[in-house]
Amino acid sequence: MTDAAAAKPEATERTLGIILVSSSAAVFGLTGVLTKSIHADPLTTTCWRGFVGSILISLYVLWRRHRSGNRGTLRLGWRGWLLAVEGALASIAFISAFKFTYVANVAVIYATSPFIAALLAWVLVREPFRLQTMLAAAVSLCGVGIMVWSGFGTGHLFGDGLALLMTAGSALYMIMVRAFRDTPVVWAGAVSAFLLFIFGWFVTDPLAVSARDAVLLVTFGASFALSSILWTEGARLIPAPESGLLGSAEVPFAILFAFLFLAEIPPVASMVGGAIVLCAVFAHAGRDWLAARSQRAASNIS
Repeated sequence: MTDAAAAKPEATERTLGIILVSSSAAVFGLTGVLTKSIHADPLTTTCWRGFVGSILISLYVLWRRHRSGNRGTLRLGWRGWLLAVEGALASIAFISAFKFTYVANVAVIYATSPFIAALLAWVLVREPFRLQTMLAAAVSLCGVGIMVWSGFGTGHLFGDGLALLMTAGSALYMIMVRAFRDTPVVWAGAVSAFLLFIFGWFVTDPLAVSARDAVLLVTFGASFALSSILWTEGARLIPAPESGLLGSAEVPFAILFAFLFLAEIPPVASMVGGAIVLCAVFAHAGRDWLAARSQRAASNIS
């Protein structure tokens, strides 16, 4: 087989990976719009999102196992259960944040999770903290500070605080995923979603929703599962720096959808802070992508 023929399937896989990860970012960007469009309280919302999402993700996991012939255990162990519980708590804060502040604020604050994960990894396990990550984290922190400061006296500060809490939880989840490499992460995600359903069932009345909300809740759960599946499939086909760069597109998608469907325009301070954070995020992800690309090119030449 010639080098050109060998490169063709690889290029096709890369294109498919880009499409899948980009589609995942777009679907995930609908989270804020769906949350604000649902009249039910945050716990009821997370309850049904978890129920529908857990079923669909579980079906995906079982299909994947059957297709690949992998009969490995789905036993979570204490690490998997820790992942599931931590993910469930972060999800509650995530959904609640959208109810109390602008979609743009939540999306932009969430975009800083890789930097917080790097900081936590350095503090907890002494993982090296790169200079470029340190600089990007400092810049993004300034942007978040501007956004949060603008929330004082407006009633949105609580939502911004929940978004920060959720982002810290998501960052901790990233570290745990890297540390627990033998844990079936996608299956833990399905269990996490089902825990949300069980928790919501006991503390709220999930059946007391309107027909309109019921349709939106099912759609929300399906979109959550779809974005997770698209990301999982796409990330298998492209390098991690590229998937990270494309995944960052969920932030502008979220802001765009909030404007189109909710006519939501955040205050000037939020837009300024958001622009600072997005510049830091895309510059950092783009630098990683370029470095990985140069490394691949050098290896192909050698």
